[in-house]
Amino acid sequence: MALQGCLFPVWSHANPSEEEEWNARAQATYVWQGKRPFSAAYSGPNSLTVGKESSYSFTTTAMLGWRPAAGHELYFNPEAAQGVPLSNLTGLGGFTNGEIARSSGPDLKLYRARLFWRKTWNQGGERVDVESAPNQLGGQIDRRRWVLTAGNFSVLDVFDGNAYSHDPRTQFLNWSLMTHGAYDYAADARGYSRGVALEWYHDDWVVRAGRFIQPWEPNQQVLDPHIFRHFGDQIEVEHAHGLHELAGKVRLLAFRNRTKMAKYQDAINLSAQTGSVPNLGDVRHGDQIKWGVGLNFEQALSDAVGIFGRASWADGKTETYAFTEIDRSMSGGVLVNGGSWGRLQDSMGVAVARNGLSKVHRNYLAAGGLGFFVGDGQLSYRPEAVIEVFYNLGLAKTTWLTLDGQRIANPGYNASRGPVHVVSVRLHAEF
Repeated sequence: MALQGCLFPVWSHANPSEEEEWNARAQATYVWQGKRPFSAAYSGPNSLTVGKESSYSFTTTAMLGWRPAAGHELYFNPEAAQGVPLSNLTGLGGFTNGEIARSSGPDLKLYRARLFWRKTWNQGGERVDVESAPNQLGGQIDRRRWVLTAGNFSVLDVFDGNAYSHDPRTQFLNWSLMTHGAYDYAADARGYSRGVALEWYHDDWVVRAGRFIQPWEPNQQVLDPHIFRHFGDQIEVEHAHGLHELAGKVRLLAFRNRTKMAKYQDAINLSAQTGSVPNLGDVRHGDQIKWGVGLNFEQALSDAVGIFGRASWADGKTETYAFTEIDRSMSGGVLVNGGSWGRLQDSMGVAVARNGLSKVHRNYLAAGGLGFFVGDGQLSYRPEAVIEVFYNLGLAKTTWLTLDGQRIANPGYNASRGPVHVVSVRLHAEF
């Protein structure tokens, strides 16, 4: 669950072979974004604003770890955040800043991001070193082991990892690049939840399963504690391999959510009966099911170059509940370490994503319905296409300045709007 990007070094006060009793790390990340004006045939209540606009986010986190006994680890992450999103965080499936929370505001807010316990049962096999890192105590573990994580943390701390595209604090910023776009994982408005995850490691294979609680209302902060009634389940199988001695991994993920959600078709049917605009709030009831799958790979091409790709699909029958309005997504890209040109602390990346909606989701929006994030009042549907390019400039051993550019065609899945160009500046420090 380390928060640094894979191509950045981990600085430690302990050797990997020494069992670390505690560590204390911190991070701070500031992101400024500017959006250029763009053309649009029309706009609606949840459209991206067509005019020039700026946005910012700031987060700072302390990551404290303690080993009370052999095989046991306890972690606590107090965090503070503030920010003002582009267009009130509406108008896109692939939002431009993975650091902006749905509960952000202009006032700095302090909260508990993580408080979790990790238990490891070593089962033999080769002993491997674990580096000291944020939310990771240094030491040694068996390649064959069971790991149980329970408490308050993010689903993405355990599931859908990727060495080259996972952390918006050091890598790509767009939401549809930091994880599967169609992965509607359980989370509060800041991206965290409470639950349990069990992992089985056996040499090159890993199997993970976890259950987490959902928010009471879609994309809201307060969580529903009824974990046996309303929940998000996921299972993931991972295989590590070597391609000409270059490391790679493939992961297959499946998720299933059960909570109080609205179905798009129910909203469309009710609007036909009443002659009104379809509204998800009018048909949100019962314990609905939403499920999906995702395929994720990463592959080193050399010591300095790595590529990645993801493909995800959700059934798209029910509303987006805790992530973003994407029902199908494909993404891929490349990350390059600056050692190739004598700048070991630098890195650069290029990636693309193509996001889409289910047919019934499109019909709902075309009839004037609003989702939590998108809704132009009508819809000339076309998949949303994202291109992102960034360069990380190492200012010091643990500080980076990033210049980032994104181009988004068909924002909000609407061919009558865009394209949109967003420029970002990110300052990230680790301590």
